[in-house]
Amino acid sequence: MGAKTSLLAFTDGDLPPALLGASPCDPAEAEELVRWVHPVYEVSRVGDGTLFDWPYPPDDITYATVLAGAELLCDRRLVLDRPSELPEHLYAAGAGRRIVMHGMHSVVDWLCFAVWEDGILVRSLSLSPDNGIEENVGEPYDFELPFWAGEHPVEPVPGWPYQGPYPLPFHPLELGEEALRALFGFVIEGQPAPDDIDAETVPLHGFRVTDPTGREQAEREVNYQRAHQHMGPPRLFRMTPTGTMQEASLDAL
Repeated sequence: MGAKTSLLAFTDGDLPPALLGASPCDPAEAEELVRWVHPVYEVSRVGDGTLFDWPYPPDDITYATVLAGAELLCDRRLVLDRPSELPEHLYAAGAGRRIVMHGMHSVVDWLCFAVWEDGILVRSLSLSPDNGIEENVGEPYDFELPFWAGEHPVEPVPGWPYQGPYPLPFHPLELGEEALRALFGFVIEGQPAPDDIDAETVPLHGFRVTDPTGREQAEREVNYQRAHQHMGPPRLFRMTPTGTMQEASLDAL
């Protein structure tokens, strides 16, 4: 799976109807939204795109749109390991409205999603195989129930060695796609349903959003270097005639 998202929306009701048939908003409206979300950052325009293109933008890039009854941002800063830690100023946009968050990352099999109603967190889930369940607030939605009931276990990959039981009762990205469909109306991987939104039809305006002090960028670079230092050497595998995967050296390939 290669699915990644970093989505935050403020809505007057269900989000999918607002995204259906979306037309480009005034770039100035989108910029105003981005500046309100990031009040102390420098903001400048970059190229536009679609929800299909940019559900998970690069560092320091935000894509946004303002629609009738909804605002949507694609922004890695806004999606949190613990959604309950949403910055206080963002709760203001949820007064009398709904806030919806969705994040997933295929490299680490991480998923989070959360919903606030009128400023109250009613559901939040964040989990990954490495860190387990980091947050689980509120009652599961109907689309979650088959996963918690054990109907979607993670089966071992045929041929791969060193496989123990998967540490979660389901794969986070599989639930993540169902959450994405239920909350945002589209999917990234898998077979689209007939009534799913075509994310390519949802236009977004792009912005570069940077910390003017440079501190955030420097801290991020340190974290990247630290992660790289802790990575082990690359490992190579090849399939044997019996259908199993066997570790091999580069010289043996």
